Amino acid sequence: MIELHDVTKSYGSVRAVDRLSFRVEPGRVTGFLGPNGAGKTTTVRVLLGLHRPSTGHALINGRRYHQLSSPLRTVGALLDPRHVHGGRTAHGHLTALARSNRIPARRVDEVLDTVGLTEAAHRRTVGFSLGMAQRLGIAAALLGDPPVLVLDEPVNGLDPEGILWIRGLMKTLAAEGRTVFVSSHLMSEMALTAEHLIVIGRGRLLADTSVKDFIARHSRSFVLVRTPQPQRMREALLGAGIETGAGDDGSLEAVGVEPETVGELAARHGVTVYEISPRTASLEEAFLRLASVEESR
Repeated sequence: MIELHDVTKSYGSVRAVDRLSFRVEPGRVTGFLGPNGAGKTTTVRVLLGLHRPSTGHALINGRRYHQLSSPLRTVGALLDPRHVHGGRTAHGHLTALARSNRIPARRVDEVLDTVGLTEAAHRRTVGFSLGMAQRLGIAAALLGDPPVLVLDEPVNGLDPEGILWIRGLMKTLAAEGRTVFVSSHLMSEMALTAEHLIVIGRGRLLADTSVKDFIARHSRSFVLVRTPQPQRMREALLGAGIETGAGDDGSLEAVGVEPETVGELAARHGVTVYEISPRTASLEEAFLRLASVEESR
């Protein structure tokens, strides 16, 4: 489990993280979202012991990172995949990490196979594309078979096949009972991958909730109704106390009601309908709405 308790991090007069507290539970993928400058990177670096918090503490399985006796066996992290000695091969890089953390040498070949780098194992990393460097970084994070994964922008540089692969990998790791904490600016990926969200802005916690609840809370949902008899349908909806709006294309928008209710009303009043479908905002739309509200405060 990952826990932050009242963490603040200041750089002079600038407060990058402001009394931030949250927990990341095992068994699910948790997305970490926030606009540029929100404090995501600083938070992750505090968690991994790369920055000392001004106040509070960040724990991984109940310990600060520097207290972990075997860090790679406890937490695997992906930060900047380019921070690899270019003269080493992928196999050599992982072997050095394995030896320094008392990890069996067989794990090197296992994780190279997992991330799809077996054929490139003995190539020097200086020639790696961003996508290959990303896969190597993920291999390093998996090397100690850790129960906790912290991944910063894991899909960067990956092609569509690679994105599908990492999406499945994160879900599989979470299904095994691991804690998977993923920082990303790609809302579409988080919508497809994460079950839970931690959202911050200006270093402060804005939301700690499921993806479904986040979208419902920060967006407008409605039932779209297409009919050649819009006035009769509107009257039926209003007569039932249902808030109704007009769409841009002449359709109707019934708010706060289930599609089945709309269908029953249409049948009862003899209204012909071409379409009745629920509409909800995307995660990106919900996030932007929250961000605009916070910006205006």
